[in-house]
Amino acid sequence: MEATTLADQLLVRIAEEHDHASAKVTVVGVGQVGMAAAFALMTQGVVSELALVDVVADKLRGEMMDLQHGQAFLRTVKVVASTDYAVSKGSKICIVTAGARQKEGESRLELVQRNVEIFKFVIPNLMKYSPNCILVIVSNPVDVLTHVAWKLSGLPQNKVIGSGTMLDSSRFRFLISERLKIAPQSCHGYIIGEHGDSSVAIWSAVNVAGTRLQDICPQIGTSSDPENWEQIHKDVINSAYEIIKLKGYTSWAIGIMVSALCNAILKNQKFVYTLSTLAKDYHGIKEEVFLSLPVVVGESGVTAVFNQKLSEDELEKIKQSAKTLHVVISGVKM
Repeated sequence: MEATTLADQLLVRIAEEHDHASAKVTVVGVGQVGMAAAFALMTQGVVSELALVDVVADKLRGEMMDLQHGQAFLRTVKVVASTDYAVSKGSKICIVTAGARQKEGESRLELVQRNVEIFKFVIPNLMKYSPNCILVIVSNPVDVLTHVAWKLSGLPQNKVIGSGTMLDSSRFRFLISERLKIAPQSCHGYIIGEHGDSSVAIWSAVNVAGTRLQDICPQIGTSSDPENWEQIHKDVINSAYEIIKLKGYTSWAIGIMVSALCNAILKNQKFVYTLSTLAKDYHGIKEEVFLSLPVVVGESGVTAVFNQKLSEDELEKIKQSAKTLHVVISGVKM
């Protein structure tokens, strides 16, 4: 057959192209957090196809074009975008960053309800086109909205994951490393519970090279600690408020975190991260709530919950964190 286009003259095609992406991820919401996640996923080579969904068509197209134009410097990633959720079809992971911002004078429950209304549209549409995906919820309040997404999606609990305290734990490790003057990767510690004011720092497990800091300083993390290590947890809780005060929003760290989580899922890496998962019956929690616990992450989503040993004080705090979340969830109208 005679070639009719320049492409036909350059390329002799010997097989049909596959449209199916082996590692397709959708990001819903192209605000600061959504685009930081999209940028990290693309530049770190985590995805083969990236779909962006938002309600603002012009911004959506502009963000898509901006990412596409850097392709020559990266591993090839197909980047698509649309206000139509059909663009998300066949996604392995769907990341939800969309949500309303808190208005002045608005209660937390009022904000939650506005975001629930958004989720009532977003989640069913994602399920329509990617019924077997893993949902990663980043929108705040993340623990409550992960619970909402689980209810709306009909997915099993292992396939609905909230970003939870994964970033809080990273902040915790970084701040400890700054005091000890060693790399954050060599400092091991976890923040569990609510991604918020009632989060729990597990000082009983903080260690460097297998040595628990509590064995050296039994008062560490308490009000009687002469070195005031407790301030680190306070700084973790206040980090987002401080960053928002300084630059207006948080983005880069959460974007990097989301990329690392997706990489662990897509490559079945079995990493242990603190993520928002269904916590009922763990650590004496009686309420049906999602909050962060150390979990194993692989291609099925959350494949196991780590049975972390906690002190009596830590147990009481995690139970209180669950009760705090349950009060909010109880007020949500589905």
